[in-house]
Amino acid sequence: MSGSKWLYIGKRLLLLIPTVWGCATLTFFLLKLTPGDPAVQALGPKASKQALAALRESWGLNDPLWQQYLRFLGDLCTGNLGTSYSAKAPVAELIATRLPVTLIIMILAALFAVLIALPLSIWVATSGSRWVGEFVRILNAVAQGFPTFFLGALLLQFFAIQLGWFPIGSVSGGVDVAALVLPSIAVAVAIAPILIRSLTQSLKDSVSSEYVNFGKAKGLSYGKVLFGYALRNGSMSAVSVLGIQVGFLVGGTLVVENVFAVPGLGQLLMDSVMKRDFPVVQSLTVIFGIIVVLVYLITDLAYGALDPRAAKRG
Repeated sequence: MSGSKWLYIGKRLLLLIPTVWGCATLTFFLLKLTPGDPAVQALGPKASKQALAALRESWGLNDPLWQQYLRFLGDLCTGNLGTSYSAKAPVAELIATRLPVTLIIMILAALFAVLIALPLSIWVATSGSRWVGEFVRILNAVAQGFPTFFLGALLLQFFAIQLGWFPIGSVSGGVDVAALVLPSIAVAVAIAPILIRSLTQSLKDSVSSEYVNFGKAKGLSYGKVLFGYALRNGSMSAVSVLGIQVGFLVGGTLVVENVFAVPGLGQLLMDSVMKRDFPVVQSLTVIFGIIVVLVYLITDLAYGALDPRAAKRG
């Protein structure tokens, strides 16, 4: 890897600093504005005032807001994510046990979205049939019309409950990939329509381009021209679109985890918000911000691998 490439990666990784700071700051102050008392959530509404006051004091909730904020940033800089109010366990441990599940769902969802979009886009771009294009357009409209949680519920009911093809409920005894397939498909179906539109248009432009015609004139096989020339160049815009969709990918993953009762970061976030578990919510927001920046970096690197000119411009 060239020095300019490493410099580019270093610059993008530096973006983690303002991103993490922005996510942490915004989350910290928004949580302080939300109604509810973490001490009451932990001890119950019937707890005595003395017990509630002692717990708030031990958690530092009685300190001035600016002191709480600076303490939070200082702990974050040292990698100390604090202790969960509800679980009474280090937040870093809670996240470490659930992060692999969420990452696997995100990776599988991206993979399934590509597996859905690629053959349909190639079919539309190479068939030249208006009916094929209309059929795929209708499929896109139907897919976009299903909310992620509703599609997830349908998949759960049919494939897991009725057919019994996939396990139901929590992932136990480690990461059971079979239990993560249906949640991943639910997220992938929501992403695929945008990916199909982008890839189809790019492939249409590539198929009719001069370099593809030149490849045909050289006597190259149809498969070589399609996959070696047209698909390589046509997939660049799709890579960018897939990277841009990372926000929806993260959001969709958080939703389906609760639908399928998968113990990932999404379920942890939902439980922590309901229990006013500030350290967990703040830490998870920072983790999601880091994931988004890293996915953008991977997207840029993939785009640069497909188009070296983009890497030089970067």
